[in-house]
Amino acid sequence: MNTYIALLRGINVGGHKKILMADLRLLFESLEFKNVKTYIQSGNILFKAPIENNGLQELIKQAIKNKYGWDIPVIILTPNKLDKLVKSSPFTNDQLEKSYFCFYQSKPKSENVTSLNKQQFIDEHFVATSTCVYIVYEKGAGRAKLTTNKMESTLNVSITARNYKTVSKLITLSKTL
Repeated sequence: MNTYIALLRGINVGGHKKILMADLRLLFESLEFKNVKTYIQSGNILFKAPIENNGLQELIKQAIKNKYGWDIPVIILTPNKLDKLVKSSPFTNDQLEKSYFCFYQSKPKSENVTSLNKQQFIDEHFVATSTCVYIVYEKGAGRAKLTTNKMESTLNVSITARNYKTVSKLITLSKTL
């Protein structure tokens, strides 16, 4: 069995698309996933699956749609891939503590990545790559001009963001499955 991390976009944010983590665990277990764990309320699920990554994203997305009626973007990462993304961060260790990782549901076109990288925002430092947008919000994510929605419209892909603390915790938890 392989270990995976599913990141769901847009659940339990501002009271919208509320899913209890206990219910989400049961849903994942109904898909025959093992050792299902959730981390905080924002759609981070760790699990083992008897199948390869191909098809997991759609399987989970469809299960959520069938149960709740919502079309939720689902991003599947392996612990190894997540660890590599953290180690590839262009930021220094001090900046890394304040950074966010914006994960793509699918690979954006290279010209869209280039277009995003040409944009500038005061007090927001970011680097868009073919696999992730790394960003540091000097004044906090709540005041950001480069929002997830803005990134999605420029890159033309669904994105979900997690802060460094959450990403680090997911890597640590994945080692306990």
